[in-house]
Amino acid sequence: MLRVRSAVLRSWRGFKTLPCAAVEVKNEPILSFTDGSAERRELLEALASVKGVTEEIPCVVGDEHVWTGDIRYQLSPFNHSHRVAKFCYADKELINKAIVASVAARREWDLKPVQDRAQILFKAADVISGAKRAEILAKTMIGQGKTVVQAEIDAAAELIDFFRFNAKHAVELQHQQPLDAPGSTNTMLYRGLEGFVAAVAPFNFTAIGGNLAGTPALMGNVVLWKPSDTAMSASYAVYRVLRDCGLPPNIIQFLPADGPVFGDSITSSEHLAGINFTGSVPTFKYLWKQVAQNLDTYKNFPRLAGECGGKNFHFVHKSADVTSVVTGTVRSAFEYGGQKCSACSRMYVPDSLWLQVKEQLVATLKDVRVGDPVEDFSTFFSAVIDDKSYSRIKKWLDHAKSSPNLEIIAGGSCDDRKGYFVEPTIIETKDPQDAIMNEEIFGPVLSVYVYPENDYKEVLQLIDSTSPYALTGAVFAQDQRVLEEAAVVLRNAAGNYYVNDKSTGSIVAQQPFGGARASGTNDKPGGPHYVLRWTSPQVVKETHVPLREWKYPYMG
Repeated sequence: MLRVRSAVLRSWRGFKTLPCAAVEVKNEPILSFTDGSAERRELLEALASVKGVTEEIPCVVGDEHVWTGDIRYQLSPFNHSHRVAKFCYADKELINKAIVASVAARREWDLKPVQDRAQILFKAADVISGAKRAEILAKTMIGQGKTVVQAEIDAAAELIDFFRFNAKHAVELQHQQPLDAPGSTNTMLYRGLEGFVAAVAPFNFTAIGGNLAGTPALMGNVVLWKPSDTAMSASYAVYRVLRDCGLPPNIIQFLPADGPVFGDSITSSEHLAGINFTGSVPTFKYLWKQVAQNLDTYKNFPRLAGECGGKNFHFVHKSADVTSVVTGTVRSAFEYGGQKCSACSRMYVPDSLWLQVKEQLVATLKDVRVGDPVEDFSTFFSAVIDDKSYSRIKKWLDHAKSSPNLEIIAGGSCDDRKGYFVEPTIIETKDPQDAIMNEEIFGPVLSVYVYPENDYKEVLQLIDSTSPYALTGAVFAQDQRVLEEAAVVLRNAAGNYYVNDKSTGSIVAQQPFGGARASGTNDKPGGPHYVLRWTSPQVVKETHVPLREWKYPYMG
């Protein structure tokens, strides 16, 4: 998966040149896990070793494993009687201790050649691709309720790709150098940020946590990683891989914590240099406001990068391929229970196609299995992540049942006796401005507005203006003129825009991910420019011809 070719680049280490490797990597293959395959056998063994076990996970500062008195548990979403992990929240004192230790380690880490830092991520990717793959998949499946394929594309393929491609981009960034001039040479040094970066990770992708913490560290930064309570087991496994692959102590501190306590602690520190965030809009806004209020405290202006979800759309034109629409929508709306940031949750279908689309959607959902993804590999999706998510989704289902504008045409039931299960649900709305069409639900709920087929231009405008988000969206049409019209109208409606494909499934290096408006700062992790977000470049000019005269020639 990795090929290295030699190159030589300048680096500001006494104006010496250092060897630098330009690397070529490919996307990690997605394994099939078919009956009798080696990967299936290894996964089953790993699942057996995790089932019923409660892992103990401390806070880690440097090489010190710390337990506070604030004990918490990660529960399996599809069997909430299973305590997957026992962990503790870092208190403000421990967080501040981690900040001091990180800042003390920053200078030496930042001065380490980028090739050395990159090799840690390359090695970690290889370990996750091989020896640790099954373990991390098993912990993602049991802890976060993912099916085999959803764990594989996340905790294996995407995480490996993040590590490999970001390491490649970091190394190759050294090639981006300014011009020299007669008598002088110029060098761009890609320093880390002065201070620490706080990485605040979500539950829904093991890979995102690894990227939020790993990429700033790769670029010479020190990081405080706050993993999600509901992804603790898999996150700790990724952290251990990084440490085992050579990441020094104090470069990434592993700090489970209460959100407000962590947020208040990092934003009150003079050393805050950046926040790398994936989560809800209210939380990101809170952190942004705290940073703004404390600007006079900081040594630098902190970098804020955030991805905050979306209200993602599928627009269907009368010229669309119906089968493609149905299969793409089922996968986008219901894989992982609609808990992907990119999941389709609103759909616009012309009246001339609605009967076909509706019949095929309803028929398909009858075959969709919702259950235990560990015991039954034919499960299409499992329970939603926790009781808070379950309660929120249930309120939307109750809203649909009581509203005169909404009709549930499939699903609508939920049950939390054993796990937090919600049926795949499709709701038809008469009102395209109903709250269910513009607010994020983050569950297996799809809302559909049926429009007169000749009003598609107005509907495109409607899609652009309905929701505050702008993360992903898809347009299904065979009419090229319509595709061109839609691309213009929806130019700012989605950061990842799909044509005749579902709104989910971005792949590192192929579709760098992110959106604007309320969806975040659109920094496009997975792309070549993302690593620049975590650098503070310095330009060094060295003059080789001494200046002998202070006057300019025209002065006489």
